[in-house]
Amino acid sequence: MRLSVFLLLKKFLYLVGMLFLISIITFGAIHLAPNSFFLAGGLNPNITPEAIAHLKAVYGLDKPLWEQYYQWLLSMIHLDFGISFASGNSVIDEIMARIGITLGINLVSMIIVFFLAFHFGIKSAIKGGKYDNFMKQFSLLSYATPSFYLALLLILIFSLKLDWFPIAGLEGLETHQGVSKFFDIAWHLVLPITVVVFTGFGSLILYVRSLTRDILKSDYILFAKARGLDEKTIIRRYIYPNLMPFIVTILGLSLPGLLGGSVILEQIFSIDGMGMLFYQSALARDYPVIMGILVVGAFLTLLGNIVADLILIVIDPHRNR
Repeated sequence: MRLSVFLLLKKFLYLVGMLFLISIITFGAIHLAPNSFFLAGGLNPNITPEAIAHLKAVYGLDKPLWEQYYQWLLSMIHLDFGISFASGNSVIDEIMARIGITLGINLVSMIIVFFLAFHFGIKSAIKGGKYDNFMKQFSLLSYATPSFYLALLLILIFSLKLDWFPIAGLEGLETHQGVSKFFDIAWHLVLPITVVVFTGFGSLILYVRSLTRDILKSDYILFAKARGLDEKTIIRRYIYPNLMPFIVTILGLSLPGLLGGSVILEQIFSIDGMGMLFYQSALARDYPVIMGILVVGAFLTLLGNIVADLILIVIDPHRNR
């Protein structure tokens, strides 16, 4: 029990320390960026220097950088990332209104990707021959396909030519409520999720296939086959348990792409998520929103990696020694 508490405390301190360093890097990088939201002509072609100075005073941008960072850090501890320059709304409200759809798309896609990778990767390693060659070529095609190209291709075929799926957005023109609204949103997300899944499972299939081939060469697999165990039993008892630590590690490393990979996809499909918010904020040089998104994304990434580490410790208790 002491070891578990010490481990959790260690992970918590690691999370806090990394967030502190990331906040410094984020704040410094944003303030080193050229141009500014308050440049003459950025807000209004007729804005005066006096009005710009007043706006900077309102947002605290007239203070020294160290004081600006200190105030921002104190506010961030209380989940207050400031006020958006562009909309005037709270940054945390802007983020919370968009983060759900982005995480939803990517989490559903990740579940599908890992299911497909497990199934086809293991099957490819066991069967070999033509099936294995086909899966390798198909996986390489998946790995090499740009997400933006596939998204445009799917829109052209299934939205414009066949008219099976909506072109963009999250909801149709008709108003839906309850279950009907859920299915309407789900129907709009078929193509975006398909893009994420297709471009994501190729490399993971190759990884699972490689690991499975190594496991199949082990002595305990040869012993299990000599005992007459069937293929399904061998997969369930020996391959799955030995694959889990590696897959959990890959899952933790995949988390940074949950938010970062959504910028282009949400632009193409006009999905009002975190990627779209980041893109719009970058164009408008809305620094509070950009910094808020970067910090929230870093927190989710670090949290996901810590959860993956804890799962690995549960799977293999020797890791915490």
